This record gives sequence, C-alpha cells and structure tokens, in this order.
Amino acid sequence: MSAAPHSPGTQTVFEAHGLTKTYRMGATEVHALRGVDLTVVRGEFIVLLGPSGSGKSTLLNILGGLDTPTSGEVRFLEHDLARADEAALTRYRRTHVGFVFQFYNLIPALTARENVALVTDIASDPMPAREALEWVGLGERLDHFPSQLSGGEQQRVAIARAIAKRPQVLLCDEPTGALDYETGKLVLEVIARINAELGTTAMVITHNAAIAGMADRVLRLGAGRIAGESRPERKLSPAEIAW
Repeated sequence: MSAAPHSPGTQTVFEAHGLTKTYRMGATEVHALRGVDLTVVRGEFIVLLGPSGSGKSTLLNILGGLDTPTSGEVRFLEHDLARADEAALTRYRRTHVGFVFQFYNLIPALTARENVALVTDIASDPMPAREALEWVGLGERLDHFPSQLSGGEQQRVAIARAIAKRPQVLLCDEPTGALDYETGKLVLEVIARINAELGTTAMVITHNAAIAGMADRVLRLGAGRIAGESRPERKLSPAEIAW
C-alpha cells in the first residue's frame, strides 16, 4: 500500500491565463476573480490562503470543473476547461478530480464502505473501497454508519471516497474547518500521505496559515487576484506544525 516518497515533477497539469469570474446578484456585479495566472505541476502540494471573498473557492471550483470562468483560459492537460460543455466537465470531474469539502456530505443510511463504493461504481479504474479506507486508517471501520463515526473519521471517509477513483488531483476546501486541533492534524496527515505516496497533486484552501508549512508552494489570494506566492524553505510534516 505504501510507495516511495514523491517529489513534484515538471509536467504542467493546470495552466490558467487571465482567469476572471463575475457573478451577477440583481443589478450588482461581484468580481470573484480578476485576471488570475496560474501554473500547477504534477505532484505539487499547494496551499491557498486568503480572507473570505478573496476568490479561493471560486478558483478551486473552476480548476475542478464545478464552475466555468467568465473569461480567460484554463486547461488541465489536454482538457480545455474554459470551453468545455457540462457533459465534458462531468466526465472530467468523474475521471480526474477528487473533492474534499469542509462538510463531509456522507449518506447517513450507508456504511463507510458503501459511501466510498458510490464512487467506485462510476470510476473506470477504481481502488476497492476497503483499500481506500485502509489508506485513511479506517480499515477497521468499514461497516460503521456515519452516525457511529467521529467528525474526523467522517472526514477521512470523505477523503477515501475522493481518492478511490485514483484521481490525478485532490482539491480540498477547508478540510479541517469543522474539526478540532488533533483531529484536523490527522486529516492533514492523510492528505499529505496521499500527495507523497500516490503522487496526487493536492491543492488545499485554508484560513489557517500554519498549514502553509506543509506546502511545496503557498498562494495568497486577495480581491480576486494572486497577491503573493512563496515556497517554504523546508516542507514540514503535519506533526511539525502547530496552531
């Protein structure tokens, strides 16, 4: 189940130029993104920081094929995400992207194994639900229902569900936002392990600046733009960060 530690490669997986997103709310226009340029290489662990309303979730949703830009270019490998229709975006999400959100979105009437199996049923080359749950340390909790699991365990089921289809990209929007300190660190350890051992490109939105220490690269967003970029001198393990 384990593999050799992985370092980011040089192949570009995401490339965006002049990305904008404008929402209309009645007579008001909200500019969520204002000309974002971005390149992401395979296997990177990127942390996105910024205040609420800075454009982090909008950017992640566009990269994940959940939304489309108002203008600009965005590609994932050979996929033109800016011009894709809904059917093409659905295929893209189903094949290439795993999502993890702040809230777990598990189906209460299904066990952990069954929640993960929902994804394996539609993926072309999935890992077995048991294997995915073992990856996140829940091999002994396969037949437990969400109500029988702690918040951190439910989030790890959600991560298992996201990785079971073997996605090339794992997009996480505040994955520790609803968790306490110790539980949040367990979830971060799982995400870091998936990035390191499976080589999955990971992008994590957080309000918690301490988590930036885990990243290969940190992007700071403000007012719909990338306001800053940095690379930690040394990539920390989740055990080494504190907040």
